[in-house]
Amino acid sequence: MELIAQFIDIFLHLDRHLNAVIQDYGAWTYAILFLIIFCETGLVVTPFLPGDSLLFAAGSFAALGSLDPLRLFVLLTVAGILGDAVNYGIGHYFGPRVFHFEDSRFFKKEHLERTHRFYEKHGGKTIIIARFMPIIRTFAPFVAGVGNMTYRRFAVFNVSGAVIWVGSFVFGGYLFGNIPAVKRNFTLVIMVIIVLSVLPGVIHFLRERKASQQAPGGA
Repeated sequence: MELIAQFIDIFLHLDRHLNAVIQDYGAWTYAILFLIIFCETGLVVTPFLPGDSLLFAAGSFAALGSLDPLRLFVLLTVAGILGDAVNYGIGHYFGPRVFHFEDSRFFKKEHLERTHRFYEKHGGKTIIIARFMPIIRTFAPFVAGVGNMTYRRFAVFNVSGAVIWVGSFVFGGYLFGNIPAVKRNFTLVIMVIIVLSVLPGVIHFLRERKASQQAPGGA
């Protein structure tokens, strides 16, 4: 419970925590931010780490002169690209082993093949859109690897998605994060960003659930 409380506190007071990190660690802040973005995108066990809100907050502090916006953009874009690449590699390595047994109770080869076909047809759009959806952002490259999406195709959308994602939030924070109204309500702004980021995934889930219920034989 204490760990959960700490993460909630980080989300709710990201401005205070990031400011403390900058003051305590100086230039090492870039390495810390790099590591967080890399883990949030690259490890399926850490989807709870801040992503969108952290990028926006970092951009806001860059506007104050505490961080360099261009360096942030380059380093965190690289972190996002490497994170997705590692996640894809993990999925690609373990996918065939997980789905090796045709008659497995929980994993079936047909699911792997279906995933592969989906990503070959819609994968690019999925990888880019997933960048703006917490949780889904962490699992999308893993599933792409499991589905054996062509790596060259994955890499193109991985790079473009990371550039758009990091650029949008870092420079968005740089441009708007220090507007007086935003600064006075920074915690609220961060919460809005989190809600807006999660919203597309919630809407998609509800639509899928409604469709399954309306389908013949649905619950």
